[in-house]
Amino acid sequence: MNRTGRSSLRRTEAIAAACLAAVLAAGVARAPEDPVDGPTPPEPADYRMDGYRTPTPATLKGAVVLDTAAAERLWRDGRAVFVDVMPRPEKPANLPAGTIWRDAPRDHLPRSAWLINVGYGALEPRMEAFFRASLRELTGGDAAKPLAFYCRRACWMSWNAAKRAMEWGYSAVYWYPDGSDGWAEAGLPLEAAQPYRTGARE
Repeated sequence: MNRTGRSSLRRTEAIAAACLAAVLAAGVARAPEDPVDGPTPPEPADYRMDGYRTPTPATLKGAVVLDTAAAERLWRDGRAVFVDVMPRPEKPANLPAGTIWRDAPRDHLPRSAWLINVGYGALEPRMEAFFRASLRELTGGDAAKPLAFYCRRACWMSWNAAKRAMEWGYSAVYWYPDGSDGWAEAGLPLEAAQPYRTGARE
């Protein structure tokens, strides 16, 4: 290889290295989202423990499954508490000094309570306590108060959360599998969500 060729190769390698360094420094290197299209799986007997952004079943035993028209009727009726369980990463405690952390924004159905990260298949004690306390507060301690759980389309978080609420004794549980995606596609209103904090409605 002549001098011109070697020089060109070195420039190409330097540019590639600089691009890789910029990507890593910006923290944008990440795995692609799980696929959300595919066949409808059968309803499992227990909680979903992984692959949360994949197609969900058409059913949830013990719950009323809502399409968008039914969800809108229930929402306009105003008797049910709509519970958004869209997850959001929490700010790491050990971020280097000077690191800028921006919470991911979320638009959801108006008047919803956004209970972050309560839809995993297994909940750590702190998160389980938060979920239990939030449901008690949102229902005023009435286990027969209608609760409608949602997230996005193809999101097992809402399926898990609705199932868990039923296991805790809530008797009027609804599940809206199309979530905020189906709601937005129907031209229905959304609002900027704020994470729910226990005590906020006292």
